[in-house]
Amino acid sequence: MVWFSTVGLNMETLCGVLEMADMAKVPEGLAEVPKIEEAVPHALISDVLRHTRIVSSKQFCYNPTGTWRTDATPAPYKPKEAIGFHIVANGTLWLDYDGARRTLSEGDIVLLPFGASHWIGVGEGGPILDPGGDLPPPPWDKIPVMRYGDDEAEVRILCGYVISDIKDFAPFRSQLPELIHLSTQSPDGDDWLAAIVAQIIAEVDRPQVGSPQVLERLTEIALLEVLRRQFVRSPSQVVGWVAAIQDQRLANCLENIHNSPARNWTLTKLASEAGQSKSSLSANFRKLLDMSPMQYLRQWRLFIASQELRRSNESIAEIAFKSCYGTEAAFSRAFKSCFGASPAAWRERYR
Repeated sequence: MVWFSTVGLNMETLCGVLEMADMAKVPEGLAEVPKIEEAVPHALISDVLRHTRIVSSKQFCYNPTGTWRTDATPAPYKPKEAIGFHIVANGTLWLDYDGARRTLSEGDIVLLPFGASHWIGVGEGGPILDPGGDLPPPPWDKIPVMRYGDDEAEVRILCGYVISDIKDFAPFRSQLPELIHLSTQSPDGDDWLAAIVAQIIAEVDRPQVGSPQVLERLTEIALLEVLRRQFVRSPSQVVGWVAAIQDQRLANCLENIHNSPARNWTLTKLASEAGQSKSSLSANFRKLLDMSPMQYLRQWRLFIASQELRRSNESIAEIAFKSCYGTEAAFSRAFKSCFGASPAAWRERYR
């Protein structure tokens, strides 16, 4: 099933979306979201997710039978910047990635932030199926269900992609792995994400009024929650953004940048509020983030500017001023260096 989202979804709208899902008879237990045990500071992760939007999404159902295999990487329908996913509705299958095989079971979610090459299948030596290539031409008025074989399907997978601006912030993007595999089946059965997956399946099997909109948003919630858990429960790292937000010497400085990006920051001010010397702060940034504090500040400002260009009607000159650039020309040069496109081309691309 395919829909293209015109309304961004972030953590601030999560409650509203859950209320919509409740109207569509979401299973009991979904209304309250249990707290996730914190392994790393929440504030900075929450801030990045707060700025994250799902720009568009596309989905279809894949029901193969018997022994089969699929090269799940090449997909003409999937844009280069898309984040691919698989949600297992029924059955068990294997996924081969980077020379290793893992088992996917009912309720599992796989996220592929960079479109990593991988195969999925059941058994050995079966026919190669190409559901992406067999999709009917859009527009679609119902969920495309790709069936293979005459027997009743033992495996059902919801496949597709989302386009999200979560990858537009380089320090955060660098921490995304090539593949994320999450099981929603817990021993005590109290994982609220399993209820989301169950409702996704119900909307596919028994569509009702508003199912396209509800299903799209449920899928977006599931994928955003996978990202949240990936970072909240991420093991300690030596370098990178997750390592930096766990280092108190940098965490305070990063929070200042995220909370007040438009402030007239200088290296002296950042170091003073972080309780460090300029040389010490710069060395710590270089060690963990491979950039200076002022480079990180510019990256964050440009990331916010990229969202303003995508969603607001403000002029480029106004956004340049809010991003602390003295001239539109200087802003345009910095923006193109960061995103590979001018502000005007960026705005046009997403509109």
